[in-house]
Amino acid sequence: MDESPIGAVREGFVGQRMLVVPRPAVERALTHRVTGKLLVTDAGFFPHAARHGRSRPQGAAEHVLLVCTDGSGWCRTPDGTATVGRGDAVLLRAGRQHAYGASETDPWTLWWLHVTGSDSGDLVDAALDAAGGPVTHLRDAAPVASLVSQVIDALDGGTTTATFVRASGSAWHALALLTATGRRAPGPGLSPVDRAVEHLRATSPTRTSTPALAAMVGLSPSQLNALFRRQLGTSPLEYQTQLRMARARELLDSSTMSIASVARAAGYDDPLYFSRQFTGVHGLSPRAYRGRATGA
Repeated sequence: MDESPIGAVREGFVGQRMLVVPRPAVERALTHRVTGKLLVTDAGFFPHAARHGRSRPQGAAEHVLLVCTDGSGWCRTPDGTATVGRGDAVLLRAGRQHAYGASETDPWTLWWLHVTGSDSGDLVDAALDAAGGPVTHLRDAAPVASLVSQVIDALDGGTTTATFVRASGSAWHALALLTATGRRAPGPGLSPVDRAVEHLRATSPTRTSTPALAAMVGLSPSQLNALFRRQLGTSPLEYQTQLRMARARELLDSSTMSIASVARAAGYDDPLYFSRQFTGVHGLSPRAYRGRATGA
């Protein structure tokens, strides 16, 4: 396929995340009864992606979804050239000529993924029909960006069937949201903090960095930190710790899982670090908390 980057850099944006599934793993996953229907082959997050772009005269091998949560750019297809701004989604069908790029003066922040599979074309066509074209404005882009973030988190777990199924589910949901949304004018909705909290609750115990979370809801990290402290009395990272600790307390109270298993389920790979964190928050070790909670 003839494909070339627009500008001098292909990747390499500060704070970026990018997952590319090895093509032999893609071929295997396409034979599975679930992921053969919809499979994510690539996904990423490019913040303030100056000089980013692609030109694909023959189109991409997969369907491409871009979600812009800040800045701006443009997209060109045989139907014409459209401006892409904050809150816009771009959906490009596989095999169809296209090009896109970031604004030189206000480069976009993108959440993106590529999908393929036997049912992917029907889902993409339904979203394109609802939107009336490749570029559509979302009333609230954060839920779709959050789902792309969940795809990235899933693919970060390796090339297992469970990983691919999890990523496929989030991608299907993202495309379904586009189908249900269609063209909408901007309107009032959840506040940026509410949207950030929704994402954190949906993805806990996976940790989301403050810059990524801020980009998802269209704010700078300092703005998001200030709003979190004003509305919730804590920072985004501290709020995530609270969610993890709530999960740990629930498991300590309601299960017989080992402390190490509780730590993993709450998002901590190191049980000793988890115990120190838990003790610092609760004034009791996990073992002592469990004994107290059960009345022993």
